[in-house]
Amino acid sequence: MTDQAVDTGGARLSAPSADDDQFLGRARELKELRADIERAGLDTLAGRKAPRARVLLIAGRPGSGRTALAEELVRQVAHRYPDGVLRTRLAEPDGTPVPVERAARELLAELRVPAPAGAAEDDLSDALRTALDGRRKLLFLDDAAGAEQVDALLPDAPDCLVVAVSKGPLTGISDVRPCTLGGLDTKSALELLTRYTGSVRVTVDPRSAESLVEACQGHPATLVLAGGWLAARPQASVSDLAKRMRAYPQAGAEETDATPLARVFRLIHEELPGPAARILRLLSLAPAGPVDDHTASALAGCSVEAARATLDDFVALGLLRPVGSPLAEYEVPGWLHPLLRGLTEAQERPGELQLARARMLERTVRLLHSCRAITETDSPQSREKIQALPRALRFADPRAAAEWLRVRKPALLASARLAVADGELDTLARRLLSQLVRALAAHVGTQAAAVDLYGVHGLVLDVAERRGLPRERAAALLNLGDLDAGTGRTRDALARYRAALDAGRAANDPYATGRAMESVGGAHLELGDYDRAADWFGRALADRLARGERAEAARLYGRIATAHTYAGRYGEALRNWRAACAAYRKSGDVAAHARALSETARVQEYAGRPQESLRTCQEAVEWARRADDVRLQAALQLRLADTLERLGDPAAARLHRATAGRLLGEEAPEQPSQQAISPEQGANACEIRSASDED
Repeated sequence: MTDQAVDTGGARLSAPSADDDQFLGRARELKELRADIERAGLDTLAGRKAPRARVLLIAGRPGSGRTALAEELVRQVAHRYPDGVLRTRLAEPDGTPVPVERAARELLAELRVPAPAGAAEDDLSDALRTALDGRRKLLFLDDAAGAEQVDALLPDAPDCLVVAVSKGPLTGISDVRPCTLGGLDTKSALELLTRYTGSVRVTVDPRSAESLVEACQGHPATLVLAGGWLAARPQASVSDLAKRMRAYPQAGAEETDATPLARVFRLIHEELPGPAARILRLLSLAPAGPVDDHTASALAGCSVEAARATLDDFVALGLLRPVGSPLAEYEVPGWLHPLLRGLTEAQERPGELQLARARMLERTVRLLHSCRAITETDSPQSREKIQALPRALRFADPRAAAEWLRVRKPALLASARLAVADGELDTLARRLLSQLVRALAAHVGTQAAAVDLYGVHGLVLDVAERRGLPRERAAALLNLGDLDAGTGRTRDALARYRAALDAGRAANDPYATGRAMESVGGAHLELGDYDRAADWFGRALADRLARGERAEAARLYGRIATAHTYAGRYGEALRNWRAACAAYRKSGDVAAHARALSETARVQEYAGRPQESLRTCQEAVEWARRADDVRLQAALQLRLADTLERLGDPAAARLHRATAGRLLGEEAPEQPSQQAISPEQGANACEIRSASDED
């Protein structure tokens, strides 16, 4: 990738300071909104109790200041809602609606309510309503794309308040109190302009300033762009821009947007240096969410430093907003996305756009690879690969990599969705998904990242089915099945495991096939169908034995024995546990042999053979000593004590309890409870790999 300098054509620009970031105007709208909170609803007037939370709607065009007004309203009334404020955004900056499932998850996460991976939208909506029942909370739903989204998240709690922001009405939700925004009043509009231009240029020519405000129709985003244009040109007067706004050609027949916002934006775009204008246009290709310097650098094919400087200049021009995060991130305002898309389609060739997307995804893959590799510093090979990366792609330490992953995770997931939706970059998409899975597992852990991994594996499945890749399809189905099984959706998991078995056979992949057969058995075991469980474990066992995988075969003997134990077939269970013991002994796995003997003793006890159980348990203690497994030794000593008590030898039982207490470093429990054998659920170690994966 060639790095090139980007010249913005002048002095460094500066945006208004944080001290100037105050809410302007809208006093009438605020007064009406606050009055609407107190006003009796239709249910109250009819003598009924309101069944749901009241909804206040702030409607307006993107860039009208609708979100700022909603934030100010929330700030003013938050004290009335002692259980706090919940916020979520219902559309991406580019206007793509956010699925209700994702929004409900975000709100449940703020409430610290666990939501299982893969849960259905209705289940999550019900969980949210249950969590809000009896609470007095304020929900801020920004940028709602439609009434269906708001309705799905609306609490059945009349003491809650919902403040929703949208482009238009929310038809279908009863008793909504709408507030439709127009432009700012002249005084507030002039103050907003002054924040960028300084007071001198406005006060020396107030008539021209008012003319400019009128040309901008008081629209906040248009005024911000006008102020940014003036701030970048200290020698220009307000009247200069007002004249140019009036003289700038209106949209032609082929154009769809003739608003003042579009005119001032095109004026700014035309005066940008070529490289900077191209970076701005290519931001329309970035995944939804904050943009960082790496994304801009990859899209434009320039250096990270040049991209960062250009993005900072865009902030000063009012084109971007900085995001308050530990990383240098920038938000592309929602009103800017359609304007950028129009310019990009008109001025960029399709092949160049595809190349820019590929560069962006390739950079993301390399950053994820670096993020994962920093956790493997004990490996000389990993250290060499990290050193071979460009400095801009390296992380200082694992903590820095984990923080980058945490902050950028929404954009990374959006990148994955974008890559899969593209349909023409599936090789890059597969590599991106693989590296994302590995990075999440390395820094977050498979269980903690289950919700995100569920979505990623679903994307892998989409690509595999579209491209006819049975091996990748099997891996994705196995991973999704494990996540379903882990959240109690065992029948869904069983269906996925069976589909994975078919895909594994189609790919002639012995690992996936054996893994799927065992997982089918585990699902039947969880469902209480012990005969089918034993049958499927037996098929998996035959597969492992045919490939000479003795250690895996030993483990499967144990799973077959567990199924027979649950079914009450103790003779079959003992035969399989003895086979497991023999296999572990041959392989030299002392610890596994001790555990298998322990389970054998348990089944002998269930079968009413206490003397045999006592001898097997004593043998297991000896093997546990050889394995240096203290906890297993203690558990076996307690089992010996129970058995001796049943055989009428309480004195010996007390000695074994005391031994268990010494092993555990604490007093021996008076009466240990009998624990039922819990069915094993084999953990899926199947990773998504492709021939082009970076190791």
